[in-house]
Amino acid sequence: MTERIYSTDSYAAEMSAEVVAADRDDRRVLLDRTVFYPGGGGQPIDQGALWVGDDRLEVVKVTQDADGVWHWLDEGVPGVGTQVEGRIDWERRYLLMRTHTSLHALCGVVWDWFRSPVTGGNMEPGRGRLDFELPNWDPDKRGPLEEALNAAIARHHPIEVSFLPRKEADADPSLIRTKVNLIPKSIQKIRVIDLVGLDRQADGGTHVKSTAEVGQVKITKVQSKGRGFRRIRLALNNPKT
Repeated sequence: MTERIYSTDSYAAEMSAEVVAADRDDRRVLLDRTVFYPGGGGQPIDQGALWVGDDRLEVVKVTQDADGVWHWLDEGVPGVGTQVEGRIDWERRYLLMRTHTSLHALCGVVWDWFRSPVTGGNMEPGRGRLDFELPNWDPDKRGPLEEALNAAIARHHPIEVSFLPRKEADADPSLIRTKVNLIPKSIQKIRVIDLVGLDRQADGGTHVKSTAEVGQVKITKVQSKGRGFRRIRLALNNPKT
């Protein structure tokens, strides 16, 4: 299994690792440890490269399976036992961390107001969207929701990461903020992201240490998805900070 550095330290942008398996036909390698996030929960994969000495190998895709995290390369496949250095595109990752945290803050405010779970979501650096079932909410009144969201972010909620045994996590239904529990039964240790006092849920993505790092956000659009379902789109006001 790959040591998933991103799960415990979202701010780690580089790593030293060893190739533990290689597939030359698919041009991919399995590493014993990595900072590359393989995607999931609406957050896209990290971009970056591996180095073998002075040779740069662009990482074009990252996936995970029961064996660990695979890194797909543009060319060249180092053999098993090769020592590599890895580095992600930190500016992009940090922007995704801020974006992901802003979506959790939105989820927390909507849950507090309506007790409505998430029915879908996605993000890219600096912007994202969440879908909710909100049959009694007028989407033209998004102003108060945006104000409440920015007020919550401005309270500088610390963000904590913890891991719970599957049995303990399953006994706490509040950890699942999606309408359907999407966590595979094979996962027996559940990662929990806690925006302390605002939102706490099972999540595998990367986040900042405090909502203070998010900055202000703007709800850019609210779309009706039929039968009371609403898609709320938001963007960071200062994506470069």
